[in-house]
Amino acid sequence: MLNAGFQAKKLIQLAAPVLIAQVTQTMMGFIDTVMAGRVSAVDMAAVAVGTSLWLPALLFVQGLLMAFTPVFSQLHGGGDESAIRPLVYQAAYIAIIGSVAVMIFLGLTPHILDMMQLESDLKRISEQYLLAFLWGVPAFMLYQVLRGMSEGISYTLPTMVIGFVGLAVNIPANYIFIYGHFGMPAMGGAGCGLATALVFWAMLIAMLIYVALHKKFAAMSPFGKFFAPKISTMWEMSKLGFPIAMALFFEVSLFAIIALLLAPLGANVVAGHQIALNFSSIVFMLPLSIGIAVSIRIGYYLGRDQHDVAAQVAKVGLIMALGIASVTAVLTVVFREQIALLYNSSPAVVTLASSLMLMAALYQLSDSVQVVAAGALRGYKDTRSAFYISLVSYWAIGMTLGYTLAYTDVLVPAMGAHGFWTGLIAGLTVAAALFAIRLKYIQKHGAGFEMIH
Repeated sequence: MLNAGFQAKKLIQLAAPVLIAQVTQTMMGFIDTVMAGRVSAVDMAAVAVGTSLWLPALLFVQGLLMAFTPVFSQLHGGGDESAIRPLVYQAAYIAIIGSVAVMIFLGLTPHILDMMQLESDLKRISEQYLLAFLWGVPAFMLYQVLRGMSEGISYTLPTMVIGFVGLAVNIPANYIFIYGHFGMPAMGGAGCGLATALVFWAMLIAMLIYVALHKKFAAMSPFGKFFAPKISTMWEMSKLGFPIAMALFFEVSLFAIIALLLAPLGANVVAGHQIALNFSSIVFMLPLSIGIAVSIRIGYYLGRDQHDVAAQVAKVGLIMALGIASVTAVLTVVFREQIALLYNSSPAVVTLASSLMLMAALYQLSDSVQVVAAGALRGYKDTRSAFYISLVSYWAIGMTLGYTLAYTDVLVPAMGAHGFWTGLIAGLTVAAALFAIRLKYIQKHGAGFEMIH
């Protein structure tokens, strides 16, 4: 068995480009929030409401596509890279079908917003934001296919490079469409939606060029040969990806629904919640990148029939993530007010955001464990457990407790936003425990190792 130091080094080499890419992607959300917030708290809240609607839908389809990466890794580990190319095509077909479904859903969001008790300006800007954003969905999905292929062969550098491309487009696009420059009308928060759509298309085009020109992709480049849709493979991979998609949906929709439930309390409350959530999302990229790297390495070693090394990778990844989370939690507590001021200068918003970040610091530890353990389970192709664990942890426990504390006096006087965040802490802690237990079980009993061609 290879030593732990070697595994830690390999995980860092894989995770570092993924981390940078994830941070740049999350920084786009940060930039959207800050630049819209400079217009008004209502514009910033509109971006939060709009994101709460598109993010669960987008990540559901991305979850379906995530099932391909560990399969690519196993084929790569087993030396069967020629089998990757036809799978890339099947992933692309799933991405296209999913894109159409998401665009139809986002096109109907004005009717959803009509049913919500929103301030008139907040509703109007949210609607405009979503109707502009939806045109970028196909590009985002197809980019995820190519990203999964690249990461599946343990080549994560393109993910980082394309992340910078997206960031480079996002800032000037926001500047032009939010504030109205170069002859464009000032769209406020709605301009973020159009800018994000342009970012997604820029990222897809850049990735297509990268894959076409780099020799690393010569053996599995999707441009070498055309493959027609294969319904049996698409169905098999969709069944593998569906639990991942639902797990992502349960987790992300929990945060989204909380934002929507807080909307009637006013723009300041939504803005304070969004600041704490956006910063937490940036910090979350650290353990998430380790989880992605763990999934890739486990898939690789299973392809080589080295189950003991795969188990070691999971252990090293969990230790690394927990150590990093301990540091970020302390930094969050110490600098919470300064962080909030980066987003907004309103005293009411900053005070609420600062107090919520105290709670966010608490759940960073359990969040790091659950995301790495879940990544390890994806590497083992044990995806079904994620569905049940996420449903129980995030909704049966997290949402139920959060809503009870936020809006009722059953346990304590209604806590508002703080009640929902208490529920989040409880839900993530339960998820961490259950994912860790399941991972131990899978490693012991050897489930989930079969190859999928």
